[in-house]
Amino acid sequence: MERDPADKMKGGLSKHTTNISIWGGFFLFSFVVYRLVSNGDFSFLLTYAALMRTFSFALLNYKMFASGSCRGISVKSLQAYACVFAFRMLSIVRHEGYLPWDKSGDWFYHLVECSSLGLVGVSLFLTQKQFKSTYDAQSDSFGNMHVPDHLGVVWLLAPPLVLAVFLHPNLNKEFFSDVCWTFAMYLESIAIFPQLYQFQRQAASNNFTVETLHAHFVSALGIARIIEMIFWSSSFKELSNSSSSPLVGVFVLIAQFVHVVIMADFFYYYVVSLKSGKPMRLPQLSAGAGMAEQAGGWSATRDGAVHTGSKCLVGRGARAREELERRKGGKGGGLAAEGGAAAPLLHPWNCGLPQTDR
Repeated sequence: MERDPADKMKGGLSKHTTNISIWGGFFLFSFVVYRLVSNGDFSFLLTYAALMRTFSFALLNYKMFASGSCRGISVKSLQAYACVFAFRMLSIVRHEGYLPWDKSGDWFYHLVECSSLGLVGVSLFLTQKQFKSTYDAQSDSFGNMHVPDHLGVVWLLAPPLVLAVFLHPNLNKEFFSDVCWTFAMYLESIAIFPQLYQFQRQAASNNFTVETLHAHFVSALGIARIIEMIFWSSSFKELSNSSSSPLVGVFVLIAQFVHVVIMADFFYYYVVSLKSGKPMRLPQLSAGAGMAEQAGGWSATRDGAVHTGSKCLVGRGARAREELERRKGGKGGGLAAEGGAAAPLLHPWNCGLPQTDR
Protein backbone atom coordinates (compact mmCIF):
# COMPACT_ATOMS: atom_id res chain seq x y z
CA MET A 1 0.00 0.00 0.00
CA GLU A 2 1.42 3.33 -1.05
CA ARG A 3 1.91 6.05 1.52
CA ASP A 4 -0.11 9.23 1.30
CA PRO A 5 1.87 12.07 -0.41
CA ALA A 6 1.34 14.27 2.65
CA ASP A 7 2.85 11.58 4.87
CA LYS A 8 5.80 11.24 2.48
CA MET A 9 6.41 14.98 2.61
CA LYS A 10 6.11 15.01 6.40
CA GLY A 11 8.55 12.12 6.69
CA GLY A 12 10.98 13.83 4.32
CA LEU A 13 10.89 17.07 6.27
CA SER A 14 11.39 15.28 9.59
CA LYS A 15 14.75 13.99 8.37
CA HIS A 16 15.89 17.54 7.71
CA THR A 17 14.55 19.20 10.86
CA THR A 18 17.96 19.73 12.46
CA ASN A 19 19.57 21.08 9.29
CA ILE A 20 16.63 23.39 8.59
CA SER A 21 16.70 24.70 12.15
CA ILE A 22 20.43 25.39 12.12
CA TRP A 23 20.74 27.04 8.72
CA GLY A 24 17.30 28.63 8.81
CA GLY A 25 18.11 30.26 12.14
CA PHE A 26 21.41 31.57 10.84
CA PHE A 27 19.93 33.01 7.64
CA LEU A 28 17.14 34.69 9.60
CA PHE A 29 19.69 36.24 11.96
CA SER A 30 21.82 37.29 8.99
CA PHE A 31 18.85 39.05 7.41
CA VAL A 32 18.17 40.97 10.63
CA VAL A 33 21.83 41.99 10.84
CA TYR A 34 21.80 43.12 7.21
CA ARG A 35 18.77 45.30 7.80
CA LEU A 36 20.20 46.83 10.96
CA VAL A 37 23.88 47.43 10.30
CA SER A 38 24.30 47.59 6.52
CA ASN A 39 23.37 50.21 3.97
CA GLY A 40 23.30 47.61 1.17
CA ASP A 41 26.82 48.05 -0.16
CA PHE A 42 28.47 45.10 -1.93
CA SER A 43 31.26 45.12 0.67
CA PHE A 44 28.79 43.71 3.22
CA LEU A 45 29.96 40.36 1.84
CA LEU A 46 33.07 40.75 4.01
CA THR A 47 30.93 41.19 7.10
CA TYR A 48 28.70 38.29 6.09
CA ALA A 49 31.72 35.99 5.65
CA ALA A 50 33.00 37.02 9.07
CA LEU A 51 29.55 36.40 10.55
CA MET A 52 29.50 32.89 9.08
CA ARG A 53 32.89 32.12 10.66
CA THR A 54 31.53 33.24 14.02
CA PHE A 55 28.50 31.03 13.45
CA SER A 56 30.74 28.04 12.71
CA PHE A 57 32.72 28.34 15.94
CA ALA A 58 29.53 28.94 17.93
CA LEU A 59 28.27 25.62 16.54
CA LEU A 60 31.53 23.92 17.50
CA ASN A 61 31.33 25.14 21.09
CA TYR A 62 27.68 24.14 21.34
CA LYS A 63 28.58 20.70 20.05
CA MET A 64 31.25 20.26 22.72
CA PHE A 65 29.06 21.49 25.56
CA ALA A 66 26.11 19.35 24.43
CA SER A 67 28.16 16.17 24.05
CA GLY A 68 30.63 16.77 26.87
CA SER A 69 33.40 15.74 24.50
CA CYS A 70 35.92 17.22 22.10
CA ARG A 71 36.64 14.01 20.25
CA GLY A 72 37.25 14.57 16.55
CA ILE A 73 38.29 18.19 16.97
CA SER A 74 41.75 19.27 15.85
CA VAL A 75 43.53 21.54 18.32
CA LYS A 76 46.05 22.42 15.61
CA SER A 77 43.29 23.85 13.42
CA LEU A 78 41.96 25.80 16.39
CA GLN A 79 45.43 27.20 17.11
CA ALA A 80 45.80 28.23 13.47
CA TYR A 81 42.41 29.98 13.44
CA ALA A 82 43.25 31.74 16.70
CA CYS A 83 46.30 33.20 14.93
CA VAL A 84 44.13 34.14 11.92
CA PHE A 85 41.71 36.18 14.01
CA ALA A 86 44.38 37.67 16.27
CA PHE A 87 46.53 38.95 13.41
CA ARG A 88 43.52 40.20 11.49
CA MET A 89 42.45 42.18 14.54
CA LEU A 90 45.95 43.71 14.76
CA SER A 91 45.38 45.05 11.27
CA ILE A 92 41.77 46.23 11.31
CA VAL A 93 41.68 47.83 14.76
CA ARG A 94 44.17 50.56 13.86
CA HIS A 95 43.54 50.99 10.12
CA GLU A 96 40.65 50.91 7.66
CA GLY A 97 42.22 49.60 4.46
CA TYR A 98 40.68 46.12 4.65
CA LEU A 99 37.34 47.00 6.24
CA PRO A 100 33.94 46.78 4.51
CA TRP A 101 33.02 50.12 2.94
CA ASP A 102 29.43 50.13 4.18
CA LYS A 103 28.45 51.11 7.72
CA SER A 104 28.96 47.55 9.03
CA GLY A 105 32.67 48.38 8.77
CA ASP A 106 32.31 51.17 11.34
CA TRP A 107 32.11 48.82 14.32
CA PHE A 108 30.11 45.65 13.62
CA TYR A 109 32.80 43.93 11.54
CA HIS A 110 35.29 44.47 14.39
CA LEU A 111 32.80 43.00 16.86
CA VAL A 112 32.23 39.91 14.72
CA GLU A 113 35.95 39.22 14.25
CA CYS A 114 36.57 39.76 17.96
CA SER A 115 33.72 37.35 18.75
CA SER A 116 35.30 34.72 16.51
CA LEU A 117 38.59 35.10 18.35
CA GLY A 118 36.81 34.73 21.67
CA LEU A 119 34.92 31.63 20.52
CA VAL A 120 38.13 29.99 19.29
CA GLY A 121 39.66 30.76 22.69
CA VAL A 122 36.72 29.00 24.36
CA SER A 123 37.17 26.03 22.02
CA LEU A 124 40.85 25.77 22.94
CA PHE A 125 39.99 25.94 26.64
CA LEU A 126 37.44 23.15 26.28
CA THR A 127 39.79 20.89 24.33
CA GLN A 128 42.82 21.48 26.53
CA LYS A 129 41.17 21.79 29.95
CA GLN A 130 37.52 20.91 30.52
CA PHE A 131 37.23 18.02 28.04
CA LYS A 132 40.91 17.18 27.69
CA SER A 133 40.33 13.53 28.59
CA THR A 134 38.31 13.11 25.38
CA TYR A 135 40.85 14.79 23.09
CA ASP A 136 42.38 12.36 20.59
CA ALA A 137 45.96 13.62 20.31
CA GLN A 138 47.07 10.55 18.35
CA SER A 139 44.71 11.35 15.47
CA ASP A 140 45.49 15.06 15.59
CA SER A 141 48.96 14.36 14.23
CA PHE A 142 49.17 16.67 11.22
CA GLY A 143 52.67 18.20 11.03
CA ASN A 144 54.23 16.12 13.81
CA MET A 145 57.66 16.16 12.17
CA HIS A 146 60.86 17.21 13.97
CA VAL A 147 58.86 19.21 16.52
CA PRO A 148 56.95 18.27 19.70
CA ASP A 149 53.40 17.12 19.00
CA HIS A 150 51.79 20.21 20.50
CA LEU A 151 53.89 22.48 18.26
CA GLY A 152 52.95 20.85 14.97
CA VAL A 153 51.02 23.99 14.01
CA VAL A 154 54.34 25.77 13.28
CA TRP A 155 54.42 23.96 9.94
CA LEU A 156 51.25 25.86 9.07
CA LEU A 157 52.40 29.23 10.40
CA ALA A 158 55.84 29.57 8.84
CA PRO A 159 55.10 29.47 5.05
CA PRO A 160 52.24 32.03 5.14
CA LEU A 161 54.31 34.37 7.30
CA VAL A 162 57.28 34.32 4.94
CA LEU A 163 55.00 34.78 1.94
CA ALA A 164 53.13 37.65 3.61
CA VAL A 165 56.36 39.54 4.34
CA PHE A 166 57.31 39.59 0.67
CA LEU A 167 53.91 39.61 -1.06
CA HIS A 168 51.29 41.78 0.63
CA PRO A 169 48.93 44.58 -0.41
CA ASN A 170 49.49 48.06 1.00
CA LEU A 171 45.93 49.20 1.60
CA ASN A 172 46.82 50.24 5.16
CA LYS A 173 50.07 51.85 4.00
CA GLU A 174 51.93 50.44 6.99
CA PHE A 175 54.23 47.44 6.70
CA PHE A 176 53.31 45.73 9.99
CA SER A 177 49.57 46.20 9.58
CA ASP A 178 49.55 45.05 5.95
CA VAL A 179 51.66 41.98 6.74
CA CYS A 180 49.35 41.05 9.63
CA TRP A 181 46.27 41.12 7.41
CA THR A 182 47.98 39.21 4.60
CA PHE A 183 49.39 36.61 6.98
CA ALA A 184 45.89 36.00 8.34
CA MET A 185 44.54 35.69 4.80
CA TYR A 186 47.19 33.18 3.70
CA LEU A 187 47.04 31.18 6.93
CA GLU A 188 43.26 30.84 6.79
CA SER A 189 43.61 29.03 3.47
CA ILE A 190 45.38 26.09 5.09
CA ALA A 191 44.19 26.31 8.71
CA ILE A 192 41.53 23.66 8.03
CA PHE A 193 44.14 21.08 6.92
CA PRO A 194 44.66 19.47 10.38
CA GLN A 195 40.90 19.11 10.87
CA LEU A 196 40.38 17.39 7.54
CA TYR A 197 43.42 15.21 8.19
CA GLN A 198 41.98 14.18 11.54
CA PHE A 199 38.71 13.20 9.87
CA GLN A 200 40.72 10.88 7.65
CA ARG A 201 42.65 9.41 10.58
CA GLN A 202 39.49 8.69 12.58
CA ALA A 203 37.30 7.58 9.68
CA ALA A 204 37.35 3.82 10.29
CA SER A 205 36.76 4.10 14.03
CA ASN A 206 33.77 6.40 13.40
CA ASN A 207 32.18 4.07 10.83
CA PHE A 208 33.22 6.63 8.19
CA THR A 209 30.70 9.20 9.46
CA VAL A 210 31.10 12.81 10.62
CA GLU A 211 28.86 14.19 13.35
CA THR A 212 26.22 16.57 12.01
CA LEU A 213 27.28 19.66 13.96
CA HIS A 214 30.92 18.94 13.19
CA ALA A 215 30.11 18.81 9.47
CA HIS A 216 28.18 22.10 9.72
CA PHE A 217 31.15 23.71 11.50
CA VAL A 218 33.67 22.82 8.79
CA SER A 219 31.29 23.58 5.92
CA ALA A 220 30.44 27.03 7.30
CA LEU A 221 34.15 27.90 7.33
CA GLY A 222 34.43 26.85 3.70
CA ILE A 223 31.33 28.78 2.65
CA ALA A 224 32.67 31.88 4.40
CA ARG A 225 35.81 31.66 2.30
CA ILE A 226 33.80 31.40 -0.93
CA ILE A 227 31.85 34.55 -0.01
CA GLU A 228 35.05 36.38 0.88
CA MET A 229 36.67 35.29 -2.39
CA ILE A 230 33.77 36.79 -4.36
CA PHE A 231 34.37 40.17 -2.74
CA TRP A 232 38.16 40.23 -3.12
CA SER A 233 37.87 39.08 -6.74
CA SER A 234 35.92 42.25 -7.43
CA SER A 235 38.65 44.24 -5.62
CA PHE A 236 41.56 42.74 -7.54
CA LYS A 237 42.67 46.09 -8.98
CA GLU A 238 42.77 47.72 -5.56
CA LEU A 239 44.87 44.88 -4.17
CA SER A 240 47.33 44.96 -7.08
CA ASN A 241 47.54 48.75 -7.48
CA SER A 242 48.27 49.25 -3.79
CA SER A 243 51.50 47.27 -4.17
CA SER A 244 54.52 47.59 -6.40
CA SER A 245 53.95 44.04 -7.69
CA PRO A 246 50.89 42.89 -9.65
CA LEU A 247 51.49 39.41 -8.20
CA VAL A 248 50.09 40.52 -4.85
CA GLY A 249 46.48 40.52 -6.01
CA VAL A 250 47.02 37.20 -7.76
CA PHE A 251 48.45 35.57 -4.63
CA VAL A 252 45.62 36.84 -2.42
CA LEU A 253 43.04 35.31 -4.78
CA ILE A 254 45.03 32.10 -5.22
CA ALA A 255 45.21 31.69 -1.45
CA GLN A 256 41.43 31.87 -1.21
CA PHE A 257 40.94 29.57 -4.19
CA VAL A 258 43.27 26.99 -2.62
CA HIS A 259 41.03 26.90 0.44
CA VAL A 260 38.00 26.18 -1.73
CA VAL A 261 39.84 23.42 -3.63
CA ILE A 262 40.92 21.80 -0.36
CA MET A 263 37.29 21.74 0.72
CA ALA A 264 35.89 20.44 -2.59
CA ASP A 265 35.63 16.79 -1.56
CA PHE A 266 34.18 17.69 1.81
CA PHE A 267 31.56 19.94 0.22
CA TYR A 268 30.45 17.13 -2.08
CA TYR A 269 29.83 14.64 0.72
CA TYR A 270 28.30 17.37 2.87
CA VAL A 271 25.72 18.20 0.19
CA VAL A 272 24.95 14.50 -0.21
CA SER A 273 24.30 14.24 3.52
CA LEU A 274 22.05 17.31 3.47
CA LYS A 275 19.97 15.84 0.64
CA SER A 276 19.61 12.48 2.38
CA GLY A 277 19.01 13.92 5.84
CA LYS A 278 21.54 11.45 7.23
CA PRO A 279 24.93 11.98 8.93
CA MET A 280 27.75 12.77 6.54
CA ARG A 281 29.59 9.66 5.38
CA LEU A 282 33.18 9.66 4.18
CA PRO A 283 34.28 7.58 1.17
CA GLN A 284 36.05 4.24 1.49
CA LEU A 285 38.55 2.42 -0.70
CA SER A 286 39.58 -1.18 -0.32
CA ALA A 287 43.09 -0.73 -1.70
CA GLY A 288 45.43 2.16 -2.33
CA ALA A 289 44.69 5.62 -0.93
CA GLY A 290 48.26 5.90 0.22
CA MET A 291 47.74 3.56 3.18
CA ALA A 292 48.81 -0.05 3.52
CA GLU A 293 46.37 -2.36 5.26
CA GLN A 294 47.78 -5.60 6.68
CA ALA A 295 45.48 -8.56 7.25
CA GLY A 296 46.79 -12.10 7.83
CA GLY A 297 49.60 -11.86 5.29
CA TRP A 298 47.51 -10.05 2.67
CA SER A 299 48.36 -6.41 2.06
CA ALA A 300 47.29 -3.50 -0.13
CA THR A 301 50.12 -1.19 -1.12
CA ARG A 302 50.40 2.49 -2.07
CA ASP A 303 50.23 1.76 -5.83
CA GLY A 304 47.02 -0.24 -5.46
CA ALA A 305 48.75 -3.60 -5.98
CA VAL A 306 47.74 -6.48 -3.72
CA HIS A 307 50.47 -8.80 -2.49
CA THR A 308 50.05 -12.39 -1.33
CA GLY A 309 53.38 -13.64 -0.13
CA SER A 310 55.78 -13.45 -3.07
CA LYS A 311 53.06 -12.89 -5.68
CA CYS A 312 51.66 -9.53 -6.67
CA LEU A 313 48.20 -8.93 -8.10
CA VAL A 314 48.17 -5.61 -9.88
CA GLY A 315 44.78 -3.96 -9.72
CA ARG A 316 42.63 -1.52 -7.82
CA GLY A 317 39.46 -1.68 -5.80
CA ALA A 318 36.89 -4.30 -6.69
CA ARG A 319 39.10 -6.21 -9.17
CA ALA A 320 41.81 -6.76 -6.58
CA ARG A 321 39.27 -7.73 -3.92
CA GLU A 322 37.58 -10.27 -6.23
CA GLU A 323 40.91 -11.85 -7.09
CA LEU A 324 41.81 -12.11 -3.42
CA GLU A 325 38.52 -13.79 -2.61
CA ARG A 326 38.90 -16.20 -5.55
CA ARG A 327 42.35 -17.28 -4.36
CA LYS A 328 41.04 -17.73 -0.84
CA GLY A 329 38.27 -20.02 -2.00
CA GLY A 330 35.55 -17.38 -2.09
CA LYS A 331 35.41 -16.86 1.65
CA GLY A 332 33.37 -13.67 1.85
CA GLY A 333 34.45 -10.29 2.97
CA GLY A 334 37.90 -9.96 1.41
CA LEU A 335 40.30 -7.85 3.40
CA ALA A 336 37.71 -6.43 5.75
CA ALA A 337 36.48 -9.88 6.76
CA GLU A 338 40.01 -10.97 7.60
CA GLY A 339 40.42 -8.23 10.14
CA GLY A 340 41.70 -5.40 7.95
CA ALA A 341 39.98 -2.04 7.78
CA ALA A 342 39.13 -0.32 4.53
CA ALA A 343 41.17 2.83 4.07
CA PRO A 344 39.31 6.09 3.53
CA LEU A 345 39.98 8.03 0.34
CA LEU A 346 39.71 11.78 0.89
CA HIS A 347 41.57 13.13 -2.10
CA PRO A 348 43.02 16.45 -0.89
CA TRP A 349 43.04 15.34 2.73
CA ASN A 350 45.71 12.67 2.39
CA CYS A 351 48.28 15.33 1.56
CA GLY A 352 50.06 17.42 4.15
CA LEU A 353 53.23 17.02 6.09
CA PRO A 354 54.45 13.59 7.12
CA GLN A 355 53.22 12.52 10.50
CA THR A 356 54.70 10.17 13.03
CA ASP A 357 52.71 8.25 15.60
CA ARG A 358 54.18 8.73 19.03
